[in-house]
Amino acid sequence: MSLLSLGLFLASCDANRVFEENQDIENNQWPVALAPKFEFEISDTTQQYNVFLNVRNAIQYPFYNLYLRHYLIGPDGKQINSMLHEMYLMDPKTGEPKGNGTGDIFDHRFRALKNVRFSKSGKYQIKLNQYMRQDPLPGIMSVGVRVEQAAP
Repeated sequence: MSLLSLGLFLASCDANRVFEENQDIENNQWPVALAPKFEFEISDTTQQYNVFLNVRNAIQYPFYNLYLRHYLIGPDGKQINSMLHEMYLMDPKTGEPKGNGTGDIFDHRFRALKNVRFSKSGKYQIKLNQYMRQDPLPGIMSVGVRVEQAAP
């Protein structure tokens, strides 16, 4: 595959993206009180969407999993749903890092919501909280949200 066709392939893979933002966690220490917020706009209420959570961690992250709760808030300011997710950042048996990584940094994308239909057009917000027993939680470098149109 030539470099040009690889670039076109990668660009076409992102054609369904509606929104994506990642926020760095200061000093790679995620305090329980920090709840990053992400705001995105939905204009097509007939379309189905997938919502993903992005996590970047350092190899020094002390656990194999991460518990994270999302809160989805609609254009009217009311909470639509909330869900606790368990994400495996490392293989529980071998301790080998999962995700895409170079050196000691690893990126993960987990689907939080599948084929969701937003009933109203407007600005939505997703808030993320870490639900681990350590405060602050070391080794988490950034978290983010990606919204994309679901494949027909």
